[in-house]
Amino acid sequence: MPPTDARTAARTDVRTVPVSDHGAGLRTGSDSEDTLELRLPDEFLALCEADDLLDRIGDWGPTRTPAGSFHLVPAEVERDLPLIGRWMNDPTVATFWELAGTPCVTEAHLRSQLGGDGRSVPCLGVLEGTPMSYWEIYRADLDPLARHYPARPHDTGLHLLFGGVADRGRGLGSILLRAVADLVLDRRPSCARVVAEPDLRNTPSVSAFLSAGFRFSAEVDLPAKRAALMVRDRVLRDAL
Repeated sequence: MPPTDARTAARTDVRTVPVSDHGAGLRTGSDSEDTLELRLPDEFLALCEADDLLDRIGDWGPTRTPAGSFHLVPAEVERDLPLIGRWMNDPTVATFWELAGTPCVTEAHLRSQLGGDGRSVPCLGVLEGTPMSYWEIYRADLDPLARHYPARPHDTGLHLLFGGVADRGRGLGSILLRAVADLVLDRRPSCARVVAEPDLRNTPSVSAFLSAGFRFSAEVDLPAKRAALMVRDRVLRDAL
């Protein structure tokens, strides 16, 4: 699923393809856009001072899943850079995220979010006490993605990758996608939809989203890929 984001034809066996879902398609290429390039009006940010743009992810706490206790923990550069940097240099992850290289590459990516206005929060996914995935929870309605689909206020987007090979291909993608989407809906009462935009060619990624209760909404042309817009609706969460 990071994000997400395969630029080569996906294999059809969902069990053998790592979960990787990323918005790289919005920041790669000469006509790319970056989430943080869109400046929010100061008046808008002032209104959000009392309650941040993503409702304090750090306070959400753990959730139970069929795979065990899962916790989204906001990333800290000093603590997490070595681990996230190693994941970004995994050959498969690097294909999707395009953040391979020296630690400064990953550091710049993390700091651009941590030093921004809070519309995108990088997190470690900790399963049963072990960091095993990287997530970005972002305000899709305040993202360049909103230029490509009929966004609604407080739409919340997901990007993710699984760091270890041992955590790929065993069904964790659907389990954790559903868990995180439900966390968003539970902790963000203003959010009616959770969205994602995997590469349309990445059949395993799209399948994992479908198994996690997302529905296929549309095909969208992003600057660097044709994506499947996946949506998990609050009103349908118990039906899918």
